[in-house]
Amino acid sequence: MGTFIKLYEENPNPEEIKKVVSILKKGGLIIYPSDSVYALGCDITNYKALEKVARIKGVKLDKANFSFVCESISNISNYITNISTPIFKMLKRALPGPYTFILPGNNNLPKAFKKKKEVGIRVPNNEIVLAIVRELGNPIISTSIYDEDEIVEYTTDPELIYEKWEHLVDLVIDGGYGGNIPSTVINLCGDEPKLIREGKGSLEI
Repeated sequence: MGTFIKLYEENPNPEEIKKVVSILKKGGLIIYPSDSVYALGCDITNYKALEKVARIKGVKLDKANFSFVCESISNISNYITNISTPIFKMLKRALPGPYTFILPGNNNLPKAFKKKKEVGIRVPNNEIVLAIVRELGNPIISTSIYDEDEIVEYTTDPELIYEKWEHLVDLVIDGGYGGNIPSTVINLCGDEPKLIREGKGSLEI
């Protein structure tokens, strides 16, 4: 059964962040707040944890489109091939923020992602998840947790999230009420930026 902890975005408790990271390093799964909706994640370098997330999502790991949560734009450059100046400027304007940018991956991608030519990258404007990634030393994955309710697509109340997920994950972080609009997804792998999903992030970037 998973743990439930409260963290405050203005000043996440460093000791609690260390506990979260310890769970991730052992291959644990966590649900955490972002600047859009609550998300399910694990350490991108832990193959078994990634397989668990894929099973929960009902997809094969090699077919899964999991995004990486990085702590900064310079962190992103570890995993993507050289990008043009205009794209770099767009990332700089938009991040941290509620966007997922699909970019061409490079040879540094972890084992589970080696076959992928493209990878979704996030730098959320949320200090809790950024503190976790910073302490861990590498990205975590991000995949939205949907609600079966046809009207409510994303659950925003962390206590309700915990009730539903406590037997599937190792930790649920209560970072306050979440949003119910996912990130805006933009593919930057072609000649022109291509909108994949309009979400919380403005299209004027």
